[in-house]
Amino acid sequence: MNLTFETFLPLLPVGILGATTVVVMLAIAFLRHHWWNATITVVGLNLALASVIALVWQGTAPTAITPLLVVDNFAYFYMALILVAALACSTLTHAFIDSYKNNREEMYLLLLIATAGALVLVCSRHMASFFIGLELMSVPVYGMVAYTHHRSRSLESGIKYMVLSATASAFMLFGMALIYAQTGTLAFSGVSEQLGGGAPIGHLATFGVGMIVIAICFKLSLAPFHLWTPDVYQGSPAPVGAFLATIGKVSVFAVLVRFLVETPFEFTLPLREVFSVIAVLSILLGNLLALMQTNLKRLLGYSSIAHLGYLLVALASGGGTALETVHVYLLTYVLTSLGAFGVVTLMSQGKDDEDADSLHHYRGLFWRRPYLTAVMTVMMLSLAGIPLTAGFIGKFYVMLTGVNTGNWWLLGVVILGSAIGLYYYLRVMVTLYMAASGMPKHDAANDWGQRTGGIIVLGVAGLVLLLGMYPQPAIEVIRMAKLLILPH
Repeated sequence: MNLTFETFLPLLPVGILGATTVVVMLAIAFLRHHWWNATITVVGLNLALASVIALVWQGTAPTAITPLLVVDNFAYFYMALILVAALACSTLTHAFIDSYKNNREEMYLLLLIATAGALVLVCSRHMASFFIGLELMSVPVYGMVAYTHHRSRSLESGIKYMVLSATASAFMLFGMALIYAQTGTLAFSGVSEQLGGGAPIGHLATFGVGMIVIAICFKLSLAPFHLWTPDVYQGSPAPVGAFLATIGKVSVFAVLVRFLVETPFEFTLPLREVFSVIAVLSILLGNLLALMQTNLKRLLGYSSIAHLGYLLVALASGGGTALETVHVYLLTYVLTSLGAFGVVTLMSQGKDDEDADSLHHYRGLFWRRPYLTAVMTVMMLSLAGIPLTAGFIGKFYVMLTGVNTGNWWLLGVVILGSAIGLYYYLRVMVTLYMAASGMPKHDAANDWGQRTGGIIVLGVAGLVLLLGMYPQPAIEVIRMAKLLILPH
């Protein structure tokens, strides 16, 4: 293919992130200054987001950049979502780690590299770029999880996540090797050509896809590959938990959707039955185990398992609204998770031995920090799927997909899981407004309103409410994010 500047122009957001990473690395080498490094990071992320908007605005056609990557409206939508989440995470990181006593600047370097890997993932159309993007995103996260290494729990979480993630990567590599042995190609469309046409599908390709699905289920915290999630969420710094719950999930789910769309229907049909079982296990286990949690980050970890189960119901059901449901649900889930983890971040400080993540830290929060309480209340209502919040729109789309395809038993599990989830979300809300005798009415030591992070969580709460009351503009944007299959 003829490689020109116009060919690589759609990858401008990735290039900007790469350049920002180099600038931050040089800035750290010349002079350690927390504010400057955080500012450079935010500026780079804003420029990358602006480039995505500019490329969409000028109507750039879907472009295949070598056989490895494709940039279309689908990729642009998820690039924008990832960059918005990265901006929120970097701003919250500044508020969290400003009091940290050790080196602080490397956190932004790791965050930029991981975000670049996520952008590569959503553009992947080849097993090689899929694996490269996944590892480029995952490896920096090991360091981010264990960054507050003076905390034994944080160090433990980093090692646990590294070992288990490496195991999942080994499963994925072996699965890719089996598919290559069967088809002789690693391109998604090439696999589709080799396995299409009604030819019998060999055992190697079947086992290969099965091993890749296992690895993806680990990355998405789907049952029964979910056991690492609550421990890692609890041990990692709060803004890193936000990164794991948003960017880590969105990028992997996006490439899974692209693979399923480009692979022949007769090959993916058995996967729908597997996804149905995994979805049911994730919804039930996630919600039931969250009932017993007194740690807010662990509760959000189990909640994420359940929500990814709801999302998997849409893929298992199929139908004309399945892809739109995935886009809508991921958008609402990302915003809600950012708000919930944002409140935990602003309640915590990097210098402390642990984050303010136990429920007793939030008892009577309304009487001390009413704005944070309002944000957390909106997030809990959204996670529960209460009307007038973004979470309700996401749940509505999942149920609509189930009704359109007649998957009543999956729909029943979604309703049951939502009913169970309502209990522990409301329990968190009640805790926020419980006042004890002698409780101070204002927490002057934590004037969070002066922090940029406070503006971020307020803005996220406003978006959650806006999407819940007037979702049509967002839905119109999502309908433009069509996934086009380009020729091999």
